[in-house]
Amino acid sequence: MAYIDWEIRGPEITSCNCDWGCPCQFNSLPTHGFCRAAVMLRIDDGHFGDVVLDGLHAGGMFAWPGPIHEGSGECLPIVDARASEAQREALLSILSGAETEPGATIFNVFAATYTTVHEPVFAKIHFAIDFPSGTGSFTVPGLVESVNGPITSPITGDVHRATVRLARSFEFVEAEFIDSRVRGGPPVELHWDSGHGHLAVLHMNAHGLVR
Repeated sequence: MAYIDWEIRGPEITSCNCDWGCPCQFNSLPTHGFCRAAVMLRIDDGHFGDVVLDGLHAGGMFAWPGPIHEGSGECLPIVDARASEAQREALLSILSGAETEPGATIFNVFAATYTTVHEPVFAKIHFAIDFPSGTGSFTVPGLVESVNGPITSPITGDVHRATVRLARSFEFVEAEFIDSRVRGGPPVELHWDSGHGHLAVLHMNAHGLVR
């Protein structure tokens, strides 16, 4: 099947309510029996057909009542207010998993697990990431805030840096696993003081990750 030619590359911040490491990355069930997440990325280089996506942000807020693969999830897409109408349509198409080989990207895989997709929010997005220090944050005023930094030992307080590389993945090749604190909602309620987070560079197209 032929798909629209698209590709995106740029840093991603992911935060979820599970313990550090995120069981999903290791084919295990969620820490608390259900999943909540907030994700944001900055597209440094990207296009969807002839629509240029450079410099824009996009992401979403997510919730599932059980493990992600069991479905019944909800999604709130979030798109940079600076995007033109054509760019908004392009970003929403990518986020929805459309124009993508089945199972090739996290967007396509997750899309099959949603029962509810809320109307997208077009808003100003504050995004900051620093790979050397293992820190990152994003805020959509009035909607969601995610603050992320290195894991610290609960015994000594020492910083614990951990990088994971996956041989097979639909999201990233390599990511640093960190700690996350999130406040968000409505309509998708997110609230935890310490959970999993990771910093990665996403590079993907309609056929999956670009390695």
